[in-house]
Amino acid sequence: MAEIKDPENTFIMETTKGKVVIEAFPNVAPKHVDRIRELVREGAYDGVVFHRVIADFMAQGGDVQHGKKTSDKFNPGRAGTGGSDKPDLPAEFSATRHVRGTCSMARSQNPNSANSQFFICFTDAPWLDKQYSVWGQVIEGMDAVDKFQKGEPVRDPDHIITMKVAADA
Repeated sequence: MAEIKDPENTFIMETTKGKVVIEAFPNVAPKHVDRIRELVREGAYDGVVFHRVIADFMAQGGDVQHGKKTSDKFNPGRAGTGGSDKPDLPAEFSATRHVRGTCSMARSQNPNSANSQFFICFTDAPWLDKQYSVWGQVIEGMDAVDKFQKGEPVRDPDHIITMKVAADA
């Protein structure tokens, strides 16, 4: 079991493939970590699918608008096109590298368009460095992430059962 150093900035994500523990980096991307924490505490990520999972690259999820499997608004065809009802965030690019287990914000072509979607890197992805806002690192459970169903879109997507702030768990 991974050691949790800062429970207020650690997220415990129970997925259909197992538990994933993410240590957040509030010193690197404070606005993004605050947003993730806010959405987690609202239960917004509970039931949300990983709609885009590319082998040897990354698993993307977090569309709380169209990707919540447990909602009557769930639309597998639109999962990945939405965000949350909160405003988009300004980019917080940093020198923190995209390596295996990195958690970073998904966005459109606009660097200031990150909202609720995020991705977890399966492998090092240096071409993403300084172009996406890194907000955390998986410290336990990459074996669960590795088992997510692959696809663009994923035919039978894995999802977040529940996501909690460690301080609240």
